[in-house]
Amino acid sequence: MQYDVIVIGSGPGGYVAAIRCAQLGLKTAIVEKYNTLGGTCLNVGCIPSKALLDSSEHYYNAAHAFKGHGIELKDLKVNFGQMIKRKEEVVNANTAGISYLMKKNKIDVHNGIGSFKDKNTIIITKNDGSATEITAKNVIIATGSKPSALPFLQPDKKRIITSTEALSLKEVPKHMVLIGGGVIGLELGSVYARLGAKVSVVEFMDSIIPTMDKGLGRELQKVLTRLGMEFYLGHKVTGATVKGKEVTVSFDSPKGDKMELTGDYCLLAVGRVAYTEGLGLENIGITVEERGRKITVNEHLETSVKGVYAIGDVVKGAMLAHKAEDEGTLVAEVIAGQKPHINYNLIPGVVYTWPEVASVGYTEEQLKEKGTKYKSGSFPFKASGRARASGDLDGFVKVLADSATDEILGVHMIGPRAADMIAEAVLAMEFRASAEDVTRTSHAHPTYTEAMREACLAATENRAIHI
Repeated sequence: MQYDVIVIGSGPGGYVAAIRCAQLGLKTAIVEKYNTLGGTCLNVGCIPSKALLDSSEHYYNAAHAFKGHGIELKDLKVNFGQMIKRKEEVVNANTAGISYLMKKNKIDVHNGIGSFKDKNTIIITKNDGSATEITAKNVIIATGSKPSALPFLQPDKKRIITSTEALSLKEVPKHMVLIGGGVIGLELGSVYARLGAKVSVVEFMDSIIPTMDKGLGRELQKVLTRLGMEFYLGHKVTGATVKGKEVTVSFDSPKGDKMELTGDYCLLAVGRVAYTEGLGLENIGITVEERGRKITVNEHLETSVKGVYAIGDVVKGAMLAHKAEDEGTLVAEVIAGQKPHINYNLIPGVVYTWPEVASVGYTEEQLKEKGTKYKSGSFPFKASGRARASGDLDGFVKVLADSATDEILGVHMIGPRAADMIAEAVLAMEFRASAEDVTRTSHAHPTYTEAMREACLAATENRAIHI
């Protein structure tokens, strides 16, 4: 079967690339090794984790916040089986939606493991061992990533688990030891902390969410500590042993003291690694980086082999679904002869704890390192009328702007609906808006997004109104 484009992998990068190719009139096929489409994001990542985050947040609010709103409940309890069932229903609805989109856009779906015979021929090996071949002028590699492990600590998927297993536990842990204070670990850790688990976080760096603005990490740690989570920052994990239904994690303190924590589950959340196994890249002369298994591409996301592209988690940059989607669109348009562009500095990062954390552009640390003169303005949610009404008083919005031109260089926020609010900052920065441009834009009252306007006012000659 001859196509214009074959996409290997049906995650957010892959299925978006396939749809955009089809929209541009290219005959397109997608190859997926699993029975459901959507990749990690829809099946064992973004979507199921958000379903559990929402469910656990509802329970936590019912237990701790409803009384203050005049809502009194008796005999409140967690039906964890129903919570997991609902999560699965959400996943199934989303993956079914992707299948519908494939049919709508007349994209052929081939189930099986795709590998290169040559740069234009893909061998599809099915579960029963049978194989078929399809060919195309262009191939897009969108195979995503899988959870990382430590060289000396591998998951057994029972007591030492990854994010995949953490989404389908049969019980709420009594004590979860979380290795890694990054986005994935903190989201899942907060789910179980809300449901009553003791959660201990062991992080090698000296702050949680270490790649984001330092102030965001400090504020989030303060909030999660109130939730009951405990943190061991700057500590180095040395191993873990399982005995029956208990797992003991050993680690060294910054001073070199030997320490241990024993719980019923250990969640290993130390990042993700590109999934490039079984692609047959060696058959077409593509090599991957030793660390991270990433594929090297040019500015058009084309590999060293003409007509073979790679997007998403298998190439450099943040491992984010929306980054993969943007790259999928870019490659489709490049193949169609267009000249698209992605500003990688303006791809936002989000942590879906509560409060949510979101960031785009440069941090203060980066601006100082670059020697860029900047001004900063921030606004706390405790001064927001909307946040006061909802009871979401933690967090702030911080805006960094160029000292000379007032152009917004970075926005960092932690607070209610920050994941949605960051879009305003991204849009403003895409159009190279100044902080004053945002202050001159009417914001509905009362809304959380007024905090963005107030932070911009604070950055503009310290003109914030409500602080």
